[in-house]
Amino acid sequence: MAALQRIVELNQCCRRRRRSEVVYVNAYIRTTFSPLDVLSDGAILRKYRLSRGQIEELGTFTQRHLERATRRNFALSPRVQLLAALRFHATGSFLEVLGDGLGLSKASVSRAVTAVTQVLLQLPDRMTFPSAPEDITHVSGGFHAIAGIPRVIGAIDGTLVRIRGPSHKEPAYICRKGYPALNIQVVCDHRGVFLDIVAKWPGSTHDSFVWTNSALCQVAEGGGFGGCWLLGDSGYPLRPFLMTPIQEANSEAEEQYTNAHSRTRVVVERALGMWKQRFRCVSNSAGGLKLHPTKACGVVVVTALLHNMALQDGVPLPGDEEMLVEEVEEVVPAAGGNLPDGLEARRQLINHMFGP
Repeated sequence: MAALQRIVELNQCCRRRRRSEVVYVNAYIRTTFSPLDVLSDGAILRKYRLSRGQIEELGTFTQRHLERATRRNFALSPRVQLLAALRFHATGSFLEVLGDGLGLSKASVSRAVTAVTQVLLQLPDRMTFPSAPEDITHVSGGFHAIAGIPRVIGAIDGTLVRIRGPSHKEPAYICRKGYPALNIQVVCDHRGVFLDIVAKWPGSTHDSFVWTNSALCQVAEGGGFGGCWLLGDSGYPLRPFLMTPIQEANSEAEEQYTNAHSRTRVVVERALGMWKQRFRCVSNSAGGLKLHPTKACGVVVVTALLHNMALQDGVPLPGDEEMLVEEVEEVVPAAGGNLPDGLEARRQLINHMFGP
């Protein structure tokens, strides 16, 4: 409150003195004032999508990295840089950040988003694929409780995030819906926590190509799943480690399997919806990321890490906001996706689950 009172005094002083002192007020805000000092816990959640304690934790983590080596007076403080970036993540709008009274220009906000993104990409232990036996048992047990499918280690899906089209190779970024985008692949657990993310491919890239060229696919092909599998839609190739639905069921057992598959895999669709609701900068309904591909990829990964942080610490979504409605993304079947070993693995699973 002392900082806020000081700003009021400076503003009153500026009305009586030279106009140039307004610059001093803005500079003071840039280095001293923290909006957290005057906001309630609920207001902080609505504004930044994280709790007060989490923002303080991030502030401690980023402090050393965001200190600017400059002799200029009133350099942008690490706290203001962090809050500006979090506000941008929450809204996707530079104008929203500028309207928060942080004494920043649009260029300053852009630099803050870039700097904070690079630091937060180093957040530890916020996205790990289960490998220890106890972790695999926990995740597979959670999935089994949904619809009875055993040995599920994750649910996989792809989603489009709209971006600013690059000046070079723009056609590659035009997705099937006609706008420039990134094709983002995520894998989540039964709670909707992201276990893996791939954010580097242009929007015209097919989901099956993103998967086939991912590090996680190489792990699976090398036997790293240990007899477990992912659940994916028909846009992914059927493999012994990746179960897909049956498009035309020929028996009651196959129909029951496909229904159970759909009920289980829906967790990843909900996870994507919650992520885009928490951080609207990645939501197509809010206009998408108005950044070029390289910067956009970093922001996508950072918001996924922060979303995990919120979920793991039990921080809810703001309860008084209307849910965003994302465009329904048509599934394009993977070409030549069903290999014999995948068909056999799925047949055995169906017989084990729903056979006579």
